[in-house]
Amino acid sequence: MKKLIFLLFATLLLGVSLHAQTTTPTSTTETTKKTIFRANKEQVTAAQKMLKSPETGKMDDAFRAEIKKYQAANGLRTTGTLNRATLEKMGIALTDKQKEIPVDPNSFATAETDQKTKKKAPVFRATKDQIIAAQKLLKEKSLYTGEPTGALDPATRAALKAYQETNGMKGTGTLNQATLEKMGIALTDKQKENVAVSSQ
Repeated sequence: MKKLIFLLFATLLLGVSLHAQTTTPTSTTETTKKTIFRANKEQVTAAQKMLKSPETGKMDDAFRAEIKKYQAANGLRTTGTLNRATLEKMGIALTDKQKEIPVDPNSFATAETDQKTKKKAPVFRATKDQIIAAQKLLKEKSLYTGEPTGALDPATRAALKAYQETNGMKGTGTLNQATLEKMGIALTDKQKENVAVSSQ
């Protein structure tokens, strides 16, 4: 009797373990592989010909920059890649396999993506020498009583604010480009470059 119960129990266990091995898991966390769209050599060469770039069939940095210019001018997101939307815009034929991959909705430029790709204007910062020159000028005008330390401390900021307001400027209390120019303090070459970039 004990042998019979043991045999039934062993059969039951074996059946459960076999069932567990043959059943496929129905996990909701299974990841589906996203198909990546890639342009082939012929398509790259055709795009290079169209953009009047050296026809190498390879994606180098100079060619990516040309693609970005084309994308920006044609309402596409500036990725610098030959994605499906870019190839279609250029009128370059897709392969049958590429046609199976849907167009990425993020391939098109929107106001939001344009803002993300725009670089922030560099922050204008006065140098220590410029701050010292400003402190000396403010002291001459009896707006600042401290020593020229080259630090934008609260006393210097208060004096700058008073100077700006008496000269018809916005009282920011910062040593910005307009204030330096009003004081006759020369900008550095780097500051001039940054001003040119932010004005574009």
